[in-house]
Amino acid sequence: MALPINIKDLITGQTVEWERIEFKEGWNPEDVMHTICAFANDINNWGGGYIIIGIKEDNGRPVLPPKGLAPETINNIQKDLLNLCNRLKPHFFPIAEPVRFQGKYVLIIWVFGGQNRPYRAPISLGKKKEKEYAYYIRRFSNTVKAQFEDEKELLSLAGTIPYDDRICHLADVADLKLPLIQSFLKEVESDLYGSANMDFEQLCWQMRIVDGTTEYVKPRNVGILFFNDLPQRFIPLSQIEIVQFKSTPGADRLSEKIFQGPIHQQIRDALTYLKNIVLKEYIRKVSDRAESVRFYNYPYIALKEGLVNAMYHRSYEIREPVEIRIHPDKIEILSFPGPDKSIKQSDLDKGILVARRYRNRRIGEFLKELKLTEGRCTGIPKIRKGMKKNGSPEPIFETDDGRSYFLTTLMIHPEATISEQESPQESVQVSEQVSEQVSEQVIQILKFCKIPQKKQEILTSIGLSTAYMNYKRYIFPLVQEGVLSMTHPENPRHWNQKYVTTNKGLKIIE
Repeated sequence: MALPINIKDLITGQTVEWERIEFKEGWNPEDVMHTICAFANDINNWGGGYIIIGIKEDNGRPVLPPKGLAPETINNIQKDLLNLCNRLKPHFFPIAEPVRFQGKYVLIIWVFGGQNRPYRAPISLGKKKEKEYAYYIRRFSNTVKAQFEDEKELLSLAGTIPYDDRICHLADVADLKLPLIQSFLKEVESDLYGSANMDFEQLCWQMRIVDGTTEYVKPRNVGILFFNDLPQRFIPLSQIEIVQFKSTPGADRLSEKIFQGPIHQQIRDALTYLKNIVLKEYIRKVSDRAESVRFYNYPYIALKEGLVNAMYHRSYEIREPVEIRIHPDKIEILSFPGPDKSIKQSDLDKGILVARRYRNRRIGEFLKELKLTEGRCTGIPKIRKGMKKNGSPEPIFETDDGRSYFLTTLMIHPEATISEQESPQESVQVSEQVSEQVSEQVIQILKFCKIPQKKQEILTSIGLSTAYMNYKRYIFPLVQEGVLSMTHPENPRHWNQKYVTTNKGLKIIE
């Protein structure tokens, strides 16, 4: 069966941390059994890991091209693997998939975090020690036998399953939407996309977004959060709220925007809104230089990492949204609860963040596949680096002694409000790989709408479908910003509603 992950990205460490991948040149049953046990115990809530057989490793990295496995040996290895998994206590069965990579066959064993941890494995497959069992865990990139303190910690995790990996009893399998699943698989270039002769429930089992017994199959929370049109019906307040204060926080003049839907779409919609409505580019001329200095009131990378970090590490059991507060001089990103108690406030101040255990192991997997996060505790360092590169003040990261909240504060660039500067231009700043595409789309829309156009015509002109979500992402923010206006503003749902470029929009394209 195909895996719900891009194989090339997996083997090259693009979407999964190296600590969660173990390469083996050949088949070594005892080592594989111990590593399966360690990944299944998932002491750090990383989400398990992958064992890739047929590729030699050098300091934890793959040696390519792969040596590969002889096709005729793969079936015997899989039979041997089944016997090994039956030796674990309790039994645990990963997903094994032979794939062809760079012209060679390799076997990928996907070992997800077990639901019945802790697991034990025989110390040796030799007859003298096959009845002696031990717990195994991962330490960095190594599989090691658990020591006394580790065993106590493992036992404390018995029956403890992260919320995102639990069953959502309020939902049914039918609440998982096939178009959303297909869209995800297509985006990450999984071989599961377009798999022939696979019924819907089988697909959901393969992606591990359902669980239960034959007579009681239910979605997992992570499946609802990513693959339901409105997961807030089942997991209240799993949403993003943006509150913009026009003057001081106590003033009545504020606007509020709520983003609901699949959490990865929420992140993208909220970032699009912030790019079009909040971010501004400034140009400062320097007398003795030919080139002007350009900077932003807030660097996009800092906003993106702050928001994704909040959605990744928040608790979805706590009925509170991720809140973005936009003040005249700062932006605050608030989520609940705070970081693990092993992380000190002094570590946050220094930008040193090494989480002992992840709160949402499955959400992290999907966000990494979508390239919305890297994991590896890189969020806070990237925020600090982005603010420094933009010339902005140091970001502030706060929590309390009880770790009840986590607050990221981004201060506005000190020169962003200086009146002598040239007028700020609305920023369509995005990640490097798509910045040109987005700016071209905005310019194309504004040029196209010199003559009033219907929303369907606008979306078609930039090569997009007429889905409502595309209207929300590409047209509505431009209306809010005032670069497009409605021909019937008194009735937004008018049957002949069209959109025309305003004088403000014309200045951008001139």
